[in-house]
Amino acid sequence: MTAASVATIILIGVFMLLIFLRVPVVYAIGIASLIDFFYLGINPMQMALKFVSNLNSYTLLAVPFFILMGELMSAGGITDTLIEFSRQLVGWFTGGAAMVNVAASFFFGGISGSSSADCASLGPIEIRMMAEQGYDREFATCLTMASSVECILVPPSQNMVIYTLAAAGVTQVSIGQLFVAGYMPGAVLSLVLMIYSYYYAKKMNIPTLGRFSPMATLKALGRAIWGMMAVLIVVVGVIAGLFTTTESAACAVVWSLVVGLFIYKGFGIRDIPNIFIGVVRTLGKVLILLGVSGAFTYLLTYLKIPGKVAALLFSITSNKILILLMLNILMLILGCLIEMACLILMLTPVILPIWVQMGLSPIHLGVVMVLNLGIGLLTPPVGSTLFIGSAISNIKIETLARRMIPFYLTMAIALLIMTYFPESFMWLPDLMFK
Repeated sequence: MTAASVATIILIGVFMLLIFLRVPVVYAIGIASLIDFFYLGINPMQMALKFVSNLNSYTLLAVPFFILMGELMSAGGITDTLIEFSRQLVGWFTGGAAMVNVAASFFFGGISGSSSADCASLGPIEIRMMAEQGYDREFATCLTMASSVECILVPPSQNMVIYTLAAAGVTQVSIGQLFVAGYMPGAVLSLVLMIYSYYYAKKMNIPTLGRFSPMATLKALGRAIWGMMAVLIVVVGVIAGLFTTTESAACAVVWSLVVGLFIYKGFGIRDIPNIFIGVVRTLGKVLILLGVSGAFTYLLTYLKIPGKVAALLFSITSNKILILLMLNILMLILGCLIEMACLILMLTPVILPIWVQMGLSPIHLGVVMVLNLGIGLLTPPVGSTLFIGSAISNIKIETLARRMIPFYLTMAIALLIMTYFPESFMWLPDLMFK
């Protein structure tokens, strides 16, 4: 066995062992990488250099701004306005309360970019609303968790930014194209969840919320548009070339601060330090993860692991459909075990070369990977959104995991559409970035 093969086994084996021992993923990556550096005889100072160089990115500055924008909007009181707008827009359909849940997450996703934030912020209101209309709390909680995955697809999404950073070693990925590409997958996921909600409401004979009122809908939109403008600043600014991603995110933060303070009045000047403290805590976790992943990614490239994985897959089959299926299964399994941002950083350098070799777009992979790993947020044993759903509903995780099975299948349909029919969403970035 060659030294490279032994080093590969050490790197992956130590990492997986530490994960199963419940060692925090940041330490697992760092320890596995450090051991491999020593085994390969590489100066450990290289690990420190890779840590720093992975954080030395102008694009990365957008991440703290996106996190801060989401925190300001959540604290600012936009939650109620989005739910009211969604209620007026789709609440009159059969299964209206469930559809309001799904629509609100789609709109909130453009502001928070976080599945956990969506579930924690909108969840208590949505679950109570659905229970009052006749839905059982388990179904309401599961739908709330499933719809929250829309938030990581709809731009601006910090996970999309992380993907572009992880892909930089293979090929340059346009963050503007990736943002635009996220809208249609978010809409497809919303649609399949709404169809299932309609079926469930019909089956359980759940009544509707009322009739459609154009005037009431416009009035609700007028109230919600102030918060939604933050998303327009980012997306339109980047697409039109008026701002870089980082500049547009900074402008959106200023707008969110003004809206939260003076229009929605959800927080005051005295609350701002606590909001910033929460952002710093979240950002600290993200930056440390990005740093240690730089060393891990360096070793993956040094040991030529992406090429070996590609050779293994193509030795099994040359059928593109089967290879895509195997890659999705790999991402789904790992998504059940490892935190999302970490997996994006680890898997992108491995999967992207294979993806490109099959003649597929890096934008396509970004969407598929984010949706795929988003499902992992809802699965035991480490799904963060699943834990939040359990906490806000006081329902056991085991119970929710069982009731989530129809939602897993529903979301898998959306995932297959995104994987095998990329033209269903790629037409939009192709149209806007000709």
